[in-house]
Amino acid sequence: MIYGVVANPEREECLKLAREVYEKLGAVVEKNTGEALGIEGTPLEEMNVDILITLGGDGTILLALQRARGKILGVNMGVLGYLTEIEPDELWKAIRNIETGHYRVEKRMRLKVKLNGIRLYDCTNEVVVHTSEIAKLRTYRIYYKNELLYEFRADGIIVATPTGSTSYSLSAGGPILYPHVDGVVITPIAPFKGKPVPFVFPAGKIRVELADGKENILVLDGQYNVEVSERDVIEIDKSENYAEFIRFREESFMKRLRERILG
Repeated sequence: MIYGVVANPEREECLKLAREVYEKLGAVVEKNTGEALGIEGTPLEEMNVDILITLGGDGTILLALQRARGKILGVNMGVLGYLTEIEPDELWKAIRNIETGHYRVEKRMRLKVKLNGIRLYDCTNEVVVHTSEIAKLRTYRIYYKNELLYEFRADGIIVATPTGSTSYSLSAGGPILYPHVDGVVITPIAPFKGKPVPFVFPAGKIRVELADGKENILVLDGQYNVEVSERDVIEIDKSENYAEFIRFREESFMKRLRERILG
């Protein structure tokens, strides 16, 4: 079993545990984590491991899923830890369970994103197109399977997976989807007219056009962003790749939701 480790380099407790993982497991260390520890590291894009241990919060997991390959074992050292599975003091018991095969793998849908035909990083949570200026509305056209769905003025739009439906989309007024629903949520952000009108569709091709010639920012899982404008075409569809999480507990979605999101 080949392990990798990526930690939030700004948190001392994350780096301390990362060093322990490196020394005990001989884990491949992510580049920024390695620099903080004085260890030669590997860029996330080049990490191809069996199990990738993430030490931090959900942002650390989303970054790792974007750029590395491997099943995620998320250790909650952040604020919310909705995607994480264990606490720091449970790590070595978890490793023993992995080594003896006492775990399961949960797969979650991801989104593939193309900008002008060029594929970018896959998203586990959401794709966001947002105005690049504060308090400046933009006009968006949304197509689903090549048919115009909606044209509106707003601060932006969110296209979320079921996993991401409990994140930014929820705070913008979108519904929560059960994790294994094969669908997406399309949620406008602060639309000019009335309340947000979110849409739930089966996973399929979505096209976002920027209708007023003004600049926007395309943000993928809060980890990668690029400026886009009227001439750019954003295409979103279900990815052939899944996010894979190491799980030990038979914890229900409703229980996790109550305790970490609604509680």
